[in-house]
Amino acid sequence: MYYNINIVIADDHEIFLDGLALMLSGHPGFNVCGRASNGQQLQEVVDRENPDIVLTDIRMPAVDGIQSTKHILAAHPGIGVIALSMFDEENLIIEMLEAGAKGYLLKNAHKDEIIDAVISVYQNKNYYCSQTSFLLATMIVRSKFNPHAMQEPAVNLNDREKTIIKLICLQQTTQQIADQIFLSKRTVEGYRVKILEKIQAKNIAGVVIFALKNNIIKEEDVRC
Repeated sequence: MYYNINIVIADDHEIFLDGLALMLSGHPGFNVCGRASNGQQLQEVVDRENPDIVLTDIRMPAVDGIQSTKHILAAHPGIGVIALSMFDEENLIIEMLEAGAKGYLLKNAHKDEIIDAVISVYQNKNYYCSQTSFLLATMIVRSKFNPHAMQEPAVNLNDREKTIIKLICLQQTTQQIADQIFLSKRTVEGYRVKILEKIQAKNIAGVVIFALKNNIIKEEDVRC
């Protein structure tokens, strides 16, 4: 499918910003229409360009990504904001989500994941970095951020699908799941694809957050 997505990016490290712009511009259907090195510049560029997606660092001089996100979404509620974070910024990621960001990525994310995140958020879906820790997943569930507020209708899962979700959260492989519930590996693969579609998740992080949010698993059941 071809997309025509206008993107604004912000980071106070020029080398990272240049690399991100080059990578995104090289993908068909992506247009980097603006860049900023701090939160104040980001707000000005977004007001001028009105992009579809904003990729922004959280920690920036002048105005940080959290305040910028609040400003941007107050003026342009249709823009999808994706936070760019370091490993040890769980609290800041939560603040970004509560400010209105629809996704987040660690800065060392693979380019395929960055592309996937942009397309997902463009499609009005939430995106959780594949490297999400269990600690961060539980913090998201406890936060004011509701990752499934837009999801209509309610997701209906049968008992087998719930069992597979639990085993996915326990980091079981497809073969291990198949052995435990006496199905073929191919059948379990089919269930996994169907489950991801049903709950609008892109990876295991999304499955864990959904499972915690909907009481399919409890915090004490799993640590990752």
